[in-house]
Parts: sequence; structure tokens; C-alpha cells
Amino acid sequence: MDDVRPPSQRIERLTPLADVLTCLDALLTPIAATELSVQDAFGRVLAADVRAGPHPPAALALRDGFAVRSEETGDAGSYAPTPLTLARRVEVGTTLPAGADAITPHDAIDDRVAPPQALAPVAPGEGVLRHGEDADPVVPLLRAGTPLRRIDLAVLAALGIARVPVRAPCVRVVTVRQDQVARAIASMLIGALASCALVQTSDGLDDATLRGPSADLMVVVGGSGAGERDDSVRALARAGKVVFHGIGLSPGDTTAFGLVGAVPVLIVPGRLDSALAAWHVLGARILRRLSGHTGVPLAHDARLARKIASTVGLAEFVPVRADGDAVTPMASGYLPWRVLAQATGYVLVPAQSEGFSAGAMVPVMPL
Repeated sequence: MDDVRPPSQRIERLTPLADVLTCLDALLTPIAATELSVQDAFGRVLAADVRAGPHPPAALALRDGFAVRSEETGDAGSYAPTPLTLARRVEVGTTLPAGADAITPHDAIDDRVAPPQALAPVAPGEGVLRHGEDADPVVPLLRAGTPLRRIDLAVLAALGIARVPVRAPCVRVVTVRQDQVARAIASMLIGALASCALVQTSDGLDDATLRGPSADLMVVVGGSGAGERDDSVRALARAGKVVFHGIGLSPGDTTAFGLVGAVPVLIVPGRLDSALAAWHVLGARILRRLSGHTGVPLAHDARLARKIASTVGLAEFVPVRADGDAVTPMASGYLPWRVLAQATGYVLVPAQSEGFSAGAMVPVMPL
């Protein structure tokens, strides 16, 4: 009796990328907020506005010099010095004495005579950090929905703010097979996630893994195709729900997405170029939704050195290389590894477009 093989996974239809993105936006909402210490919050997305201040609580000197009344220096010059009623030496960070509204450089005052004399005029507020200029509690210092940068953390620490409310999704990266390419994809994903999420890793996909310890997002590497060993999409169907399998994205058309309970599961192909496209176009968007990131992905407009030809009906992920003030498209369809190693960004060609002509200005996303 012949062995009866189970039917392989099949993609019934490619869901248009625009429909996929609309679906993700409708299904996914920000996770609950938590508090982290400022030193651990780099890359995390703020869950609420941060307010501080007023800082400084009183006007401070922004430079070493003399605190003066600026109106007394208006006609001063080296050949016509002006006597001053106030000229007190101050250092950076010193509170301004009463009546002073400016800080002159040392060489703008002659304090060897009595009374001291101004040798050059100074404008009101010059050399002064005004009350509340660093931080005003009326205006948010940092807005909810923004990822924290190093400079943001430095400002928070300088203001004495020790903890902040953030959303830091927990992401489990599951590698279905342990070949070299799958491990490389998992490493790439972990690197992309490290600054903005908590990362767990697992080897092998089964019902227990899918229903295992709680995570806010599961990313499965491999098993999304129609090969004999590909079973990730069926495993997702057994444990939860497949929302779509197969998207109108090249490369990356075998990508799948679904839910196990309320946990989103993204299955990226086991091919390096397809996984890269799936993560940048879908995975990063999922992560932004879960973290409450309200900004738009960073992009810059650049001129195409060569045309991009594209097939209508499929969105196309096209890597580009910066060449001076222009970018050169490097490949389409299958993206060789040498191309990925040299690419500095990518252009996403919409499904309804036949591409872009040479010289066109296009939005370029970083890789």
C-alpha cells in the first residue's frame, strides 16, 4: 500500500499588500504600558507625554563673564566706556543676581576701576538661560508615541527623571529549521528588534510553542512555502487562526500572518531576501502598532539613477545603493546576497505602478 502524503501547504490567492496593511492596522492595538528606568529605555516608545520643569527654576548664566543691566551698556565702546551700577563676576550655571538681565564676556568689562565700566554693548538676555527655557511643564517635553533616543535619555537624566512609561513588546523569534540561512535570518530579526523590544528565542515550531509562554508578537522563520517539510502555516491554523497566507509582495509572497488567541504571529519565508522584505514591510509595521509608535518610518527622497520596471499587481521591494546624490536600483524579484550586502536602502514600488523612470524622485527607506 502506498504511503499517503498529506497535502502540502498551498497559497490560494495573494492578498494585495494594501489590504494586508489595512488589516494589520485594524487588528493590532498598542500593548499595555510599563515603567522602565531611563537607563534601560533606549529605543522604547513612550506610552504617555513626559512633562518636567520649570527648568531652570531661575535665570542662569550661560557663560563665564559679568552679570549686568543691559540698558546700561547701550552706548558703550572701547573709546567711550560706560559706568555700570551692576557688574558681578559669574560662572556658567550661576543664578543671575537681582536686576541683571545679561552676561557680558570678561573682556567687555573693565572692573579695575570704580565703578566698573562697559567697553561694549550687550543685548537683553544675551548669555542668559531664561527661567523655564529648558523645560516648561505647560508644554510636553516628550510626546507619547515617540521612541526614546540617546539625547532624550540624556535630557531626562539631566532633569532628574529616573523612570518613564513605555511600551516594550515582548517578541518571540522561532526558527523552524536550523540551517545556516534560517539562523542568519533569526539573527537579523533579533538585531532589528533589540533596541525596541524584549526578545525571546525558540527552536522548532509546534502547538506547544505557539501556545507557550506569553508574548506580544511571535515571528516564525521558515515553513511558509509549499515544500514537503513546510508546515508553519498549518501549525498556526491548528493553534489559532490564519488571517492571510500569501501576499502581493515580491520578494516575500509566501509570508503568512495570523493570531493565536490575541497574539499576532508573523511567518516570514526561509529565504533571506524574502524574509528581509517581509520584515521591513510588515514586521516593522506590526511592531510600531504594538508599541504605539505614532511617527512615520524614516525615509528620504532621492533621484533614481536608473529606471525601475515593475509588474502591475505586485508591490515590489527593490534594494538601492546610494551613488552620490542619487540611488541606483540593484535588483528585483530574487535579490542576490551580494546585492543585499551592498544595498543602503530600498524603494517600495506600489502594486498599481509599472515602476519609476530614471531621474524620478522616490522615497527611500533605510535598511
